[in-house]
Amino acid sequence: MPMKKTFTTLFLSVLMAAPLSAQDIVSSETENTIRNLFSASLQGEDVTMEENAEVSVDKISATREKVWQIWRSAVEGFDEEKLFPVTELELRKTGSWTLPSDLEPNAKMPFYWGCNAEKVQAGTKYPLFLYMHGSGDKNQEWETGIGLSLRRFYSPGIYFVPQIPNTGDYYRWAIQSKQWAWEKLLRLAFLTEEVDANKIYFFGISEGAYGSQRLASFYADYLAGAGPMAGGEPLRNAPMENVANIAFSLRTGALDDGFYRNKLTQKALDVADSLEKEHPGYYKHFIEVIPGDGHSIDYRPTTPWLAQYSRDAHPDYFFWENYDMYGRKREGFYNIRITQKSLVDSDKGRACYEMTREGNTINLNIKRVLYSTVNAPSGIEIDFTRKYSSITRGKVRLYLNEQEYDLTQPVKVVLNGEEIFSGLVRPDLKTMVESCAFFFDPERVFPAAIDIDLKTKTALPTSIDVIEAETEDAEQEVIYDLSGRRVLSPKKNGIYVSNGRAILVQ
Repeated sequence: MPMKKTFTTLFLSVLMAAPLSAQDIVSSETENTIRNLFSASLQGEDVTMEENAEVSVDKISATREKVWQIWRSAVEGFDEEKLFPVTELELRKTGSWTLPSDLEPNAKMPFYWGCNAEKVQAGTKYPLFLYMHGSGDKNQEWETGIGLSLRRFYSPGIYFVPQIPNTGDYYRWAIQSKQWAWEKLLRLAFLTEEVDANKIYFFGISEGAYGSQRLASFYADYLAGAGPMAGGEPLRNAPMENVANIAFSLRTGALDDGFYRNKLTQKALDVADSLEKEHPGYYKHFIEVIPGDGHSIDYRPTTPWLAQYSRDAHPDYFFWENYDMYGRKREGFYNIRITQKSLVDSDKGRACYEMTREGNTINLNIKRVLYSTVNAPSGIEIDFTRKYSSITRGKVRLYLNEQEYDLTQPVKVVLNGEEIFSGLVRPDLKTMVESCAFFFDPERVFPAAIDIDLKTKTALPTSIDVIEAETEDAEQEVIYDLSGRRVLSPKKNGIYVSNGRAILVQ
């Protein structure tokens, strides 16, 4: 009996057709398909684009612009409470968003939204500041917030100043209902012509400091900087390692010993100093334990310091400790997307991803970290140890762009010290559409990607669409390698050509 072999059919556009122009790729029919996918994504679906087309390197920019235009159209047509047009903050115009009832019942979040310049200049891009107030009476705190945004926080920019919807256990700026709000704010702000997408900052006072410190570590890939004031979180709740590439300010009074805020701020300073020495240039920080001050400090230095810095959406180095924040983890960070979890709910510890890029070589280290508490007075963890170990399961996607990578040359991936891939990675429309829907970020409409399987230590460009297929009689297959030579005994996990299609022998 002929030996049975399993083949995987692949779509490899470079073998099938010449690169297409952006106009050819995004026909009216394809545009409708993409818009429908984006509409499904906005309703919470994890979308996959079935059709695909290669994009030549010189057409990436035009195709990205077209994909973003379709995204804009889909968002504008999505039925939701929007941001209103930017006007002067002095007018004190307010809006309100209803938060999802399954995340927080009866939650309407009012907000001020406007620019604190004397007059909003057409064609000007402004920084965006999200300010989170403290935990006093929410009406008084909100009014104080708008006053501070108009005067004492005077860094020219657009300010989003929300009021906490509910008190008690919901008086938290980082819980899941607020995560929903901040992701909506980012998504809509990226489409607001007056907002500079690379100058977005989260900051706050007291309870707002706790929230902004946690959110800085959680959403660092979207931010240029963060500035908690009169706070100090246990660092297990907001790993400092995650804030490489953003400007991070934390200023607390030396006499502010409530909830050990002064000690936790000092701990953050010590860790940030250490990280900056280990990775020069990546951990920009302005962390200060202010002599003689208590819980009330001078708020004026924070926003001017932050506003000096812009986001690097494509850093050459980052560290991501994927931590649970109020019952939710991120599924991506910078140019990494988790496509299959390495750790399930029953597993202890957190997955950590450290990426370094040198030219077209990506060094990716993926580990598990376990914490052990060393010192926790009154149940507030100040000191801990961490133990790292290897992870041998799960899948991740590495996105690539044409600015950092030469996509006409081979890309190399080194996983935990072992080279697992070296080859060309072709730009394609599918990757651009799916990354746009996933990140909703104009800086991260990625044209190319590589899928990595930690268990098998293999990697494959996503421009090859994998379709499972079996043949009962492999001997009838006429197989060639990519140089056009006939192969009688194909090697496992090798890419070949058969009957005008590319195949991966498994």
